[in-house]
Amino acid sequence: MSPVSLRHFLRTRSNSEKVNITVSRLDSLLLAKIADQAERYHDVIAQIKNIITCTDAQLTVEERNLLSIAYKNITASHRTSWRTIDAMQKTAARNASWQEVLLMRRQKELIERDLTETSKEVVELLERFLIPAANPGEEKVFYCKMRGDYYRYLAEMSRNPARDQYATTSLDAYKFAYKHALSTLDPAHPTRLGLALNFAVYYHDICSSPERACFLAKHALDEAVAVASDPTFSVQSLEDSLMILQLLKDDLLLWSGEIAES
Repeated sequence: MSPVSLRHFLRTRSNSEKVNITVSRLDSLLLAKIADQAERYHDVIAQIKNIITCTDAQLTVEERNLLSIAYKNITASHRTSWRTIDAMQKTAARNASWQEVLLMRRQKELIERDLTETSKEVVELLERFLIPAANPGEEKVFYCKMRGDYYRYLAEMSRNPARDQYATTSLDAYKFAYKHALSTLDPAHPTRLGLALNFAVYYHDICSSPERACFLAKHALDEAVAVASDPTFSVQSLEDSLMILQLLKDDLLLWSGEIAES
């Protein structure tokens, strides 16, 4: 894709005002960090897209994390709202009036539309620019995991046949990322652990298979603990991974309980 078409895509896809492409990379990064602190996540995305335009989709770790966190915060709000209304619909299924049911359905459809638009924007950015430009190793794993995450979000609130299509694409993305992580990252690397966690969540939430979720989570946990027990392992790397290891443990306990009760 030519620089002109890349710039056109990134500028027209932003939900904020048009980005001033004459702003320097450092200025864009500073503006993105300020917007992040102010919780103006669409502005964060606009500034990082500006950087992508000027750098042929090559982002630093800090820039990449700002983009990821911005999209995560936007979609997390939508997903929470969707789940709230979904639970309300189930609770009110027998007692609510048809007007209440209709209003809940309409509100849920609005949330689905917003979540779908955001998720599709993310995966298009990943598939057209960030993944093709990514270096082998941690960077490629990070972006491919992110691709799997957003197709999973699409699958969560979609109905067949779209749900099956999104679920299959999410699975393919996770498998590719995990295979690449196994060959390029050590078992206790936080990006590899984060991928294992989200891949296990996919099996539990999308495939309704706590057994496969437990198998993947336990395998990742056991390998990471074995590596981290080595005296030569970096303490700093371990600190970065501790939170994810705890989440893996918590989910493993929860899912094991589900299997025992079934």
